[in-house]
Amino acid sequence: MQPHIRLNTSMTRAKYALLPGDPGRVDRIARFLDKAEILGQNREFRTARGWFQGVEIVVLSTGIGGPSTAIAIEELRQVGVNTLIRIGSCGALQDSLALGDVIIAHGAVADDGASKTYAPASYPACADPYLTATLIQQAKQMNISAVCGLVRSHDSFYTDRETELDAEWSARGVLGADMETAALMVVGALRGLRTASLLNVVVAHNGCLESSINHYVQRETLCQQGEERQISLALQAIYFDSLQGE
Repeated sequence: MQPHIRLNTSMTRAKYALLPGDPGRVDRIARFLDKAEILGQNREFRTARGWFQGVEIVVLSTGIGGPSTAIAIEELRQVGVNTLIRIGSCGALQDSLALGDVIIAHGAVADDGASKTYAPASYPACADPYLTATLIQQAKQMNISAVCGLVRSHDSFYTDRETELDAEWSARGVLGADMETAALMVVGALRGLRTASLLNVVVAHNGCLESSINHYVQRETLCQQGEERQISLALQAIYFDSLQGE
């Protein structure tokens, strides 16, 4: 039994995992699955299991930030998961991105502490190229307007330099900011896992963080639609990927 996520191999044989941050999002993702069941919750780690087109999938919330995300990845690996897709939210760093838009992150700026604990800052935080290509391909087939690019992962919403930092990374072409993607990619690469990150824009560029997050929690329509699109996209990509191994 894994000490934090409280899973073992008798509870799931899934090779695929979807990783929202918010425990409340686990139940919403589970509604997209067949024979879905909640396996339990310990701290920020809420777990569900279900099937999509015959493929077993585990859904596990990671909580906020890189440290708890790294714990989730390490322990999922111990129960046999080898492919992980983040189903997350982010703030936009470009004016061209609107609420509910979906970002496919092919890499991340590792401005978080967890990534630097595992590897030097110069170590690239990159998604699995084949899994990312599958997401791009499936987005086109599903007519989901998704943009692929870089994001920045960081450790705080409330430092005195947030506005300055956002402007710096926006000028460098970074699409959005979250707190987990870099840790997912760095830990995944070091452990031989395949990772990808889908981010739903819930804060517009230069938008109000407090009101935007509150609206998302209250199921604001555009953000809700973006969440549903990213879930559907991830599931379809997993199904397509599973066929390649047959």
